[in-house]
Amino acid sequence: MARYDDSPQILRDFLSYHETIKGQSAKTIQEYYLDLRMFLRFMALVKGEMPYDTDLNSIDIRFIDLKFIASITVSDIFDFLSYLANDRTSEHAADPGIGTAARARKLSAIKSFYKYLNHSKLLDENPVQDLEFPKIRKSLPRYLTLEQCTRLLQAVDGPNAERDYAILMLFLNCGIRRAELVGLNLTDVYEDRIRVVGKGNKERIVYMGAACKAAIDAYLPQRNKIILTDNRALFGSRDKNRISVSAVHRLVKKHLLAAGLDVNQFSAHKLRHTAATLMLSHGVDVKTVQEVLGHEHLNTTQIYTHIENTELKIAAEANPLSKIKKT
Repeated sequence: MARYDDSPQILRDFLSYHETIKGQSAKTIQEYYLDLRMFLRFMALVKGEMPYDTDLNSIDIRFIDLKFIASITVSDIFDFLSYLANDRTSEHAADPGIGTAARARKLSAIKSFYKYLNHSKLLDENPVQDLEFPKIRKSLPRYLTLEQCTRLLQAVDGPNAERDYAILMLFLNCGIRRAELVGLNLTDVYEDRIRVVGKGNKERIVYMGAACKAAIDAYLPQRNKIILTDNRALFGSRDKNRISVSAVHRLVKKHLLAAGLDVNQFSAHKLRHTAATLMLSHGVDVKTVQEVLGHEHLNTTQIYTHIENTELKIAAEANPLSKIKKT
């Protein structure tokens, strides 16, 4: 944990717990670190009675201990949330205040921190236990129609056509994440299914379907002709390395453009949304879709049922009998 040596021991212990015991990803640990470092710097600012315009990045928090944490009240946390909403400037915006989603993420990190302290018997009280998250306006995820999927697949061409077609088929049929696809090894491919390692190193088996299996079978002879620096990888790049998330993003964008689809609306992640939507709209129950996608919580999957309901409403309204009036 040397990379967090600007943090107090109590924070480093929390990060170590989530990394080694909870098995959370490096990205999640980094987000916890950044969010909680900002929170503790703000608390040091307020409780140290420093000038309010002090640069948070200049504040040393290595002195913070359990006694300091115990002195933080709900009012102090409200002050921090108010600071985020009204004073903190996002690097992506000129106006003061960061977005609702970013504030909710920081509050989530604070809640996890206090939950850890509470469960570890380090603190008797959890001041944020009943604190509500900022309201986030949820928008339905974008997805491709069946006709757009067909156009996309038909547009695949070029020297890596077999590879790219197999990648698109895995996204559209299996709904895997980009990082999951990048992490696939040759040994993860079985007859009609793949072994996927998802968030938190959780493994699941996803069945491919006949067309997806055919795409993988067509690609494997090409893959077996090349040697990669990590020769376990299922998909490689032109520089003979395991394919990267950014390379996947570029190839998806390339084929979306070739198919005449809007790259500002669609991406590799939207192909995952598309797989979920198509499964639900063709009779797969939401619990099964949750397992396929590797969602930890069912409510994450249930957003796609709203899409399906919207499509059903549009279909009902399109029926000419929907507008007939009794005479």
